[in-house]
Amino acid sequence: MSTKPAHCIIALARRTPALNNRKKMQSLNGVVRVFRTTPMGGSLWARGSCSKLFVGGLSYDTNETVLKNAFEKHGEIIEVRVICHHVSGKSKGYGFVRFASEDAADAALKEMHSQVLDGRNIRVEYAHRG
Repeated sequence: MSTKPAHCIIALARRTPALNNRKKMQSLNGVVRVFRTTPMGGSLWARGSCSKLFVGGLSYDTNETVLKNAFEKHGEIIEVRVICHHVSGKSKGYGFVRFASEDAADAALKEMHSQVLDGRNIRVEYAHRG
């Protein structure tokens, strides 16, 4: 049984002249990945897929239960977090949903992006660190 390596978005906010319109290659354990700049936003992107989604534009009244209920029809959910202010405890208007599979996350992203949840149009993207 073979497993494919997990990939998530890698976005670099700064674009240096050395990276402009050039391809970079990285080899790790015999797997070669090609990184290239994209014209969109000047970011460097390398993305396969990921099972964790960022959900932005949430109503300040949306809690983790509401978020889970909205996304669970797309597959098994492992974790749901609505990010809150550390002092007031109020929602900051965004959160994360982690699915058990990449396919479920992909289906949720396609179906839920720009949908209305608690009276607000939400933005759904693959989560990344950067």
